[in-house]
Amino acid sequence: MTTTADDTTTGAYADELPVRLRWAEHAPEVYKAMIRLDTAAKRGLDPKLYELVKIRASQLNHCAFCLDMHTKDALAAGESVERIVQLGAWEESRHFYTEKELAAIELTEAVTVLTDGFVPDEVYEKAAALFEEAELAQLISAIAVINTWNRFGVTCRMTPGHYRPGQHG
Repeated sequence: MTTTADDTTTGAYADELPVRLRWAEHAPEVYKAMIRLDTAAKRGLDPKLYELVKIRASQLNHCAFCLDMHTKDALAAGESVERIVQLGAWEESRHFYTEKELAAIELTEAVTVLTDGFVPDEVYEKAAALFEEAELAQLISAIAVINTWNRFGVTCRMTPGHYRPGQHG
């Protein structure tokens, strides 16, 4: 997103923070392995569910680059703006999601925020009751992969706002 100080309708925007490190350029084999891992992790998962999981983990990890990317990809996959907006308050907005999506979102939070050192049994059991074992394994893989991408994005301060849907997929 390029803006100028001449923007008189809403005032001047803050400058973009500079990227700290273009890690993929310096670790191309790791980047390629991450792309392969991401591709493998999403197999068999509903594309909208997959993007909701990626958005929720990215919200929790404060990864602006991944929020930009996965929000745009979710919209391109047919997800509604309303469900994306409500995702940050999903517990109060449960009626926007299916029981299966709620279980995936709750599992995403438990895997992403390991403050208690484990995923609670009730969270895992709820997901296990709604997903076949193979699909659950894919879901857990997708959650682990987005958390890894988030760590690259946040640490290297990857800049949001320039992603086009499907650009990296």
